[in-house]
Amino acid sequence: MRRWLAFAFLALAAMASHALPVEISAEYKLVSAGITIGIVTETFRREGDTYAIRSTTRSEGPLKVFLDDNITLRSRGRINGEGLQPLEFEQKRAGDASRDIVATFDWERGVMHSRYKGESREVALPQATQDRVSVMYQFMTRGKAAPMVEMNMSNGRKVDRYTYRLVEEVRLTTPAGEFDTVHYERVTATAKESKAGLWLARDRFNIPVRVVFDDPKGLKLEQVLLQLQVR
Repeated sequence: MRRWLAFAFLALAAMASHALPVEISAEYKLVSAGITIGIVTETFRREGDTYAIRSTTRSEGPLKVFLDDNITLRSRGRINGEGLQPLEFEQKRAGDASRDIVATFDWERGVMHSRYKGESREVALPQATQDRVSVMYQFMTRGKAAPMVEMNMSNGRKVDRYTYRLVEEVRLTTPAGEFDTVHYERVTATAKESKAGLWLARDRFNIPVRVVFDDPKGLKLEQVLLQLQVR
């Protein structure tokens, strides 16, 4: 029985990995108050049942005069029957190395090892937790849009629970073209929580084509797709 279960799990993992694209290259503009303040470049690469994601945000427009900075996020992990399973997450900031974060995920022990500002600590790791980068690509592993989606997400220092509700299915026009999308919004319990809206391209593996972040302190950022290549 155990041998059959192990075989079934491996089969599901293989099916999940081969259902995903081999490579994704995407570029987004980051807008605040109608002004472009940054460019986000992302790549997703799959080799068998492993994946690697890199996301780089660089200052652009008027902001670059005051803050010329690059923020790079990396996620590396494997693909199993539940989708993406991060093993390592890294955040590096060119203008301020003191804010760099490195996290490793020990799934056997259920612990995330976090290093930040020279300190190391262990954080409880719930099942199926995603990191800041993989969380968006985890939608690729889901099929038909569900009314509600719940995920655990880590920023490399802690783990939070996120719930998204399906708002609508709408055709969206972006600089990269028109897409049939599913629109999700984050469900928040208090005014102190950040809001988020996601528009995922249904015929492009649920890749985000528009994301809106609404910080409770009043900062609102919009990330809109400029270019997309999938193979």
